[in-house]
Amino acid sequence: MNRFLVNALTLSMMTVLGCGAAQAQTLRLAMNSDIRSLDPGVNRDDRSDAVVLHMVEGLVAYGEKGEVKPLLAQKVDVSADGLTYTFTLREGVKFHNGEPLTAADVLWSWNRDMDPKTQWRCLPEFDGSGLTKVTKVSAPDPHTVVMELEKPSGMFLATLARTDCGGTAVLNKASVNAQGEFVSPVGTGPYQLGEWKRGQYVTLTKFAGYQPLSGPRDGYTGGKNALADEVRFVIIPDQATVKAALFSGDLDMAEVTETDLPEIKAHDKLKVSTAPSATMNVLMFQTRDPLLKDKRMRQAIAAAIDVKQLVATTSNGFGVPNNSIISVASNYYGPSEQKGFTYDPQKAATLLQEAGYRGQPLTIIANRRSMVPSYDLAIITQAMLQAVGINAQVEVMEWGTQLERYQSGRYQSMSFTYSARFDPALSFEQATGNKDKESRKVWEDPVAIEMLGQALKEGDVAKRQSIFDQLHERFIDQVPMIVMYNGLDIVALNEKVEGYDAWIGQKPRLWGVSVKP
Repeated sequence: MNRFLVNALTLSMMTVLGCGAAQAQTLRLAMNSDIRSLDPGVNRDDRSDAVVLHMVEGLVAYGEKGEVKPLLAQKVDVSADGLTYTFTLREGVKFHNGEPLTAADVLWSWNRDMDPKTQWRCLPEFDGSGLTKVTKVSAPDPHTVVMELEKPSGMFLATLARTDCGGTAVLNKASVNAQGEFVSPVGTGPYQLGEWKRGQYVTLTKFAGYQPLSGPRDGYTGGKNALADEVRFVIIPDQATVKAALFSGDLDMAEVTETDLPEIKAHDKLKVSTAPSATMNVLMFQTRDPLLKDKRMRQAIAAAIDVKQLVATTSNGFGVPNNSIISVASNYYGPSEQKGFTYDPQKAATLLQEAGYRGQPLTIIANRRSMVPSYDLAIITQAMLQAVGINAQVEVMEWGTQLERYQSGRYQSMSFTYSARFDPALSFEQATGNKDKESRKVWEDPVAIEMLGQALKEGDVAKRQSIFDQLHERFIDQVPMIVMYNGLDIVALNEKVEGYDAWIGQKPRLWGVSVKP
């Protein structure tokens, strides 16, 4: 982008950024796109989750390394048969409107989520459509919640904690109006809603009545004290403008790409926090498409892509190629998962001939959002596929439109980034399932679905590893999508920012973070 245009854009955003001495206690963070809603787990994407999870909390949450720990619950007791979960609530927790948290609030929030009219993303995870069915939820006293399952589930608590489920947030009834329509989240988190100015920014303000757990920050648990008076998520789609604002000091922090990393590190007023991520950059296929339903066609595409070169180019050499759904940062990423696709153009040509390919078009949907390699990945893939005779085309869409197409399954192929999941079973679950029940699923192999069900119920590490190894081998053979590489959580920080740490979840956690005057 032209340097003068960048300067003009940066100057035009001075008001949005909240620059100046009066904003000394405001922590300003860039986001590459606006949020979709403030309703936890409803009409959401990864950016929406990142903002909302500063305001709401659930009974349990993920710790720093992906383990599930109590949050609003003081403790969780599980019956010997694995069917009954008893949550004892912490005392002294208050909502943003000052009302105390009770079991009745948990029950109300749960019933709202489970009402199909709410359109909660994770309803199928608990109503029996998927692998778990919650048959009854009760509140025998103000400090106790009991959830009963139809059958044991080793992933029940992990699913309750999922960030795309809104952390299964407990809300106050004031979150909805008299007609039951959602207004804004009245939660128990360290920050509460200030203002959402669509397309410009979302501000959160410190909740003075927040009751943190003891100890240091621990994922979404632990000490979560708000140190900044205000947090401002500024929507800046253009990465050049983000960098200009970082360099000038008009932004305090921003997620940046591997490509930006050398330039950021060379700046004397900036520092960097990095951590391996469980996000997945993928090329997914609609396996019911007339062209792509033939496994040989998908295998040909995989053989035509030089993954090492693609990853090196799109990540400026910082990415690590990985064809497994299991993240390279996971303890379950072993020798089996390291075996992926082999670049072999001749094999690709042979498979295309066997599949009877006659030049039919293959459309790859992508978006140009900053911070994700969607467009670059699609363009490089297109060139590699064209080199072996595949009529590949790239169609660029606005992110919201692409997300809708993903959710509905209306695509041939798509360059997409999956948000992080902490457990490999949940990573597989993102893509695996019956498309008749959930159109967003990519891999609907019945054997894989059955194996995933076993992994979701199994607690033994060695047995789970064996299942994951078998799933990976089957995944590589069937090629419902091609995982290219996991992301890195790379955050550029003004030297005045203290207390921020990148992490595997690749979402900002702004409690415990401050800005020196």
